[in-house]
Amino acid sequence: MPRVFISMGSNIDRERNIRAGVHALRKHFDELTLSRVYESDAVGFVGHRFYNLVVAFDMQRSLEELRAILAKIEQQQGRIRRDKKFDNRSLDLDILLYGDEVRHEDGLNIPRSDINRYAFVLKPLTQIAGELKHPETGQRFDHLWQQFDDADQTLWEVDLGNL
Repeated sequence: MPRVFISMGSNIDRERNIRAGVHALRKHFDELTLSRVYESDAVGFVGHRFYNLVVAFDMQRSLEELRAILAKIEQQQGRIRRDKKFDNRSLDLDILLYGDEVRHEDGLNIPRSDINRYAFVLKPLTQIAGELKHPETGQRFDHLWQQFDDADQTLWEVDLGNL
């Protein structure tokens, strides 16, 4: 049974959409592990700040089933997919890790390259899985965070209370 890690973000009605996203994941998956929530500037476009966190859970469903569930949750929160990669989002759910699987085909990027690219992904991932190793590089996530060097990616911890 693979351990799955999902990046969750919102910059439209952020608190409501993050709460709704966590609630929806709880309906589908047992015992979620949540990182802290962070606020960050939009990256790649001019937009409102995002709230971001990482959610982990064990599951017995296929990767394709997981993708369908996440897309449905995004849609229920008003997510509209556009051609633009960087855009405002009511709710964004990205699969970061699916166990130790490595797959870069059929629109899948697992492990997701955002792990090495964005502080708002790597820092919360490190909080709940710092001792785990990146399936491709073999480096521990806490080590990757220690080496992360992008002063332009400032994060602010946000207290949303009990999610």
